[in-house]
Amino acid sequence: MNNKTRSVHDSMGELQVPEDALYAAQTQRAIENFPISGLHVPRAFIRALGLIKFACAQVNNELGYLDTDKAKAIQAASKKVIDGEVDNQFLVDIFQTGSGTSTNMNANEVIATIASRDSGSEIHPNDHVNMGQSSNDTIPTAIHLSAALMVQEQLLPALMHLSETIKTKADSIKHITKTGRTHLMDAMPIRFDQELGGWARQIDQNIARVEAVLPRISLLAQGGTAVGTGINADKKMGAMVAKVISKETGFEFETSPNYFESLSCQDTAVELSGALNTLSVSLMKISNDLRWKNSGPLAGLSEIQLTALQPGSSIMPGKINPVIPEAMCMVCAQVMGNHTTITVSGQAGNFQLNVMLPVIAYNLLQSIHILSTCMQDLADKAIKDFTVLEDNITEALELNPILVTALNPVIGYEKGAAIAKQAYKEKRPVKDVTRENTDLSDKEIDEYLDAKKLTEGGIHS
Repeated sequence: MNNKTRSVHDSMGELQVPEDALYAAQTQRAIENFPISGLHVPRAFIRALGLIKFACAQVNNELGYLDTDKAKAIQAASKKVIDGEVDNQFLVDIFQTGSGTSTNMNANEVIATIASRDSGSEIHPNDHVNMGQSSNDTIPTAIHLSAALMVQEQLLPALMHLSETIKTKADSIKHITKTGRTHLMDAMPIRFDQELGGWARQIDQNIARVEAVLPRISLLAQGGTAVGTGINADKKMGAMVAKVISKETGFEFETSPNYFESLSCQDTAVELSGALNTLSVSLMKISNDLRWKNSGPLAGLSEIQLTALQPGSSIMPGKINPVIPEAMCMVCAQVMGNHTTITVSGQAGNFQLNVMLPVIAYNLLQSIHILSTCMQDLADKAIKDFTVLEDNITEALELNPILVTALNPVIGYEKGAAIAKQAYKEKRPVKDVTRENTDLSDKEIDEYLDAKKLTEGGIHS
């Protein structure tokens, strides 16, 4: 371990940093000031910072404010940040100054050090790398940029994969009719494809919700600088930066039509988090349905059998647990908690700047990431290959007294209730009890109480 240090300075004076560190004084001060959580900005956020610095260097050069050699050196160094080559240099804690200035300066210093070293010229973190920028527009831009990229590259593909997996599974078991349940109690029959079709619709609705936020999360604050007026930045800079970032990423970004809004609030981040919160509600519902249907194998519902992935107990041999749906439920709980944090942080826009930006960034990006990865698992390791236990389903369906509901138009509710109670009490098929208590023929009873036919709805008379 290298314990050697080197001397660096900033406007507040000199201090020591590790000899091999690419960052400098302001980053070191932040490391020392905020030894709080050990949580650092996510990879996606570092990538976004690199893209911003890359684009700003190009635009400042094109506008005549930064010479070509310095611009190229900054862009080459920024590329290393974009590609993740220097992630270990981003050591500032998430719980820091609310503007994220320390993280912005972390990026400026790392890029300046690399650019100076590789080009042989003196490149300053503030004067050159941060030219025409402020932490107050760079960090909000990085939040929108990183979130928009993760949504399009990770979240939406995972959502679409989950939707298609559910639909494919539903189609493969559409011939199976099962007992429906309301209040966790036996209810009228339903087909498996109808039940899973409800899940698929939930996911498709969540796709629509997330896509609806994209136009707003793709608006960038860059160009607003300190308070939204654009002081020290060319008026053309914001639009030009957005165009460069669009070209570099392959996704469409635009400059914000109102920098005062983009700096002073994080309403769009809260909106996106709200969509993720709704998605979590849907995914927890689906995961709990899977857990209930898989419960057993002897004393539970035992409608399906999830793929066995690992031993379920350190003391009970042979026990297998629904680990993927359980993991999904925990992810959903985390995202719901993250949304509360983001909501509280979102209202911390005081006058011209929100001052809880780093924690918004961390929680929003974590939510996107863990939902994306766990949905992939839910699709591939739980839904795709579960086995339907048809014998158990058929047995329960034949004994389900609630089937008598279909006879309401023929024998009336009171008579039907009496038949249901007797069938429950005697644990006999409702068809047998109906034969004993009505004048209906066997053919009529079979037609009225045809479970599959009952899944089609309507009045059966």
